[in-house]
Amino acid sequence: MPNMSLNKTKMPEQDPNVRNRNFFEVALGYTEEMAIEEAKRCLQCKTKPCIEGCPVNINIPGFIKLVAEGRFEEAYDLVRESNALPAICGRVCPQETQCEMFCVRAKKGEAVGIGRLERFVADWYLANRKPKDEKAESNGIKVAVIGSGPAGLTCAGELAKMGYDVTVFEAFHVPGGVLMYGIPEFRLPKALVQKEIDVLKRLGVEIKTNMVIGKVLSLDELFEEGFEAIFIGTGAGLPNFLGIPGENLNGVYSANEFLTRINLMKAYRFPECDTPVKVGKNVAVVGGGNVAMDAARSAKRLGAENVYIVYRRSEAEMPARVEEVHHAREEGIIFRFLTNPVRIIGTEDGWVKGMECIEMELGEPDSSGRRRPVPKEGSNFIIDVDTVIVAIGQSPNPLVTSTTRDLETNRWGGIVVDEKTGATSKPGVFAGGDAVTGAATVILAMGAGKKAAKSIDRYLKSKREQSQEQK
Repeated sequence: MPNMSLNKTKMPEQDPNVRNRNFFEVALGYTEEMAIEEAKRCLQCKTKPCIEGCPVNINIPGFIKLVAEGRFEEAYDLVRESNALPAICGRVCPQETQCEMFCVRAKKGEAVGIGRLERFVADWYLANRKPKDEKAESNGIKVAVIGSGPAGLTCAGELAKMGYDVTVFEAFHVPGGVLMYGIPEFRLPKALVQKEIDVLKRLGVEIKTNMVIGKVLSLDELFEEGFEAIFIGTGAGLPNFLGIPGENLNGVYSANEFLTRINLMKAYRFPECDTPVKVGKNVAVVGGGNVAMDAARSAKRLGAENVYIVYRRSEAEMPARVEEVHHAREEGIIFRFLTNPVRIIGTEDGWVKGMECIEMELGEPDSSGRRRPVPKEGSNFIIDVDTVIVAIGQSPNPLVTSTTRDLETNRWGGIVVDEKTGATSKPGVFAGGDAVTGAATVILAMGAGKKAAKSIDRYLKSKREQSQEQK
């Protein structure tokens, strides 16, 4: 019998007053019974509108039908045909603005919990089955992938399935990119990311860490070493700042540095791990996206008494996921909407002691479609804080582009690519993800990596055909 409940099957979570003091995962996942119950809410529409909203085109009704029948391994296999990182996507994808937005059930009530079910099948498989060896027969063609974030890992996995010898070059000491350094443990456990990466290694993907391409090797040197195509998936690791007085004070972090110290360097386990991160009693996080929520919730867990989200627009304009805002509120994060910093105030010895702000009001929409915030004259006030975390976006790291000839970039540093193929202006080089678009979502980066893999395959096959014709 179908489940005609208007609401999603509730997922168990840690109590807010417990979880805001630990880094364990907030959402605890479905049991088998819960997953089957939720899967039965799917109407199995003939038109399958949910697939339209998925950047990697998962057969959503197909895998949900298998879950409803208790065929979890087959459901996982079906998801994996389109998505190389299902356990990750089930946790961090903004399903409410993608697949679930198109769900027919959302017209009256809540959409089917597609993300929750994707997470369930991936977790079930990783817990109950040994990953299969899926290594394809090698075609002897070498492809380099720069960056092991979601775009790079997806591109590498797709190419490995086609028989290419893929080597991923990662600048950090562990692979995973933003999945490892940017998303907190309580949202995305790092052991789980490692398991997903291990599945890719079984496809034959080789990963070399501590390889800063642009310093250790250039793109031209990679070609000289026998790689016949290159994919750039270096992400957006260059933080943006406010450009206001006081940003150089001690106690001011970029969200990028703050989260990297906590996630990749395990600062939340100090002194067991030797990377400290100073968090005062009162913390202001400037920004309104998911990164701002992650930074604020992490600061709370590290012992801050008062954590403020300072955002210059209203809640309606916030780009953060509704779920993340909801969780932040439950955990005691304080929201200061229509508020914009104008300077950070320091002590005589150079530490933060406050932040001067001005109240804002919303004017006409800007190019993004959101109403532009306008300062209210004479409304300045001071928030007493001793830590400021700036989370207003990131730009592509310029290291690869600044050391490569013939690689076209746009005015803000993004690599210019052909929208249909991901090809750059340099022959044999493709790019995708945040290195092209600026900071976006994990699943959009994966979609770009998947598209680029297909384009690289076509490019290399065409190159071989031309070579054979010349002979």
